Amino acid sequence: MADHFHYPHDVFDLLIETIPRLVKYKKDVFLFFEGAGVDEADLRDARATLAKAPQSISKFDIARDVLTRLNRRQDSGLAARREVIKRVTQFESFETCWDNERLKAKGLVASVREAVNAKDTFTRMKNERDSEREQVQARHRDEQLQATRKRNEIDDIKTRLFGLFSQGYNPQERGKLLENVLNDLFRAYGIQVRENFVRKPLDGATVLEQIDGVIELAGKIHLVEMKWLKDPVGVADFGPHLVRVMGRADALHPSTPNSPTRASVLGGLYSSPSTDSPITQAGLASGESMCEGSGHYFSLSDRCRWGLKKPLKRPLRAATLQPGAVAGT
Repeated sequence: MADHFHYPHDVFDLLIETIPRLVKYKKDVFLFFEGAGVDEADLRDARATLAKAPQSISKFDIARDVLTRLNRRQDSGLAARREVIKRVTQFESFETCWDNERLKAKGLVASVREAVNAKDTFTRMKNERDSEREQVQARHRDEQLQATRKRNEIDDIKTRLFGLFSQGYNPQERGKLLENVLNDLFRAYGIQVRENFVRKPLDGATVLEQIDGVIELAGKIHLVEMKWLKDPVGVADFGPHLVRVMGRADALHPSTPNSPTRASVLGGLYSSPSTDSPITQAGLASGESMCEGSGHYFSLSDRCRWGLKKPLKRPLRAATLQPGAVAGT
């Protein structure tokens, strides 16, 4: 039985009926409780009554008085209550009982064991349910906290993005800040693989190419290009990005340049606030790429809060279904 529970009424009544039958004399009832560690203050009144008027108090009266006082105690009575239960449920020396009480005592001890086991089972089940509920609540609280942190992070990124539309930045500076903002956005949504980096020859410091970021979407790696241009994005702006994407695809599948498998290895994302409408030229490349206006990310996430994956998958599907075209939103 759980230590923090007082005796339930059924166990309490069983103990009153059982303990007096385990011993022969009234003084032995006191010895039983003393051996269980019951405080002398709980024994004092019954002991005084036995000393003054032995005939006025029975073994059952003694047990009832002591157990009532013990059951009223809070933490100070836990050890003694537990020990009383332990002594009764483990009792086997029935030769100390009166002959006419022995079978009754055995039956009562068995009843106490059954009641205690039932209470213990109930308590364990309750504790398990409480523990499971607490785990669920803890996970829910953690999910809410993570969601709040993510919303705050997205809101901060959105504020930074909108701040780029002010006139206080030169184009180069604003383009660099755009890279940082969108890389933070990709990271926040869990699709970023790598931030911007440059590729140089092994024996020199010349920058061969600069990659603004790498993301993973729909099981495919996408090279990201981010531009902030004065005019809408055109073929001349978009072409180098396609060359980088398709050049890497050719390197992965050099023997099958026109194979569908080739286009399924690597994709590209071209992101620019200067994209007022989709690029309409077709046949620029035999693979796929997406052209996305940065502001669309936030208009979609503000309404739905399901992140970037679904909004980006739409143009990805369009580019996949129309090979050789550039998909935009």
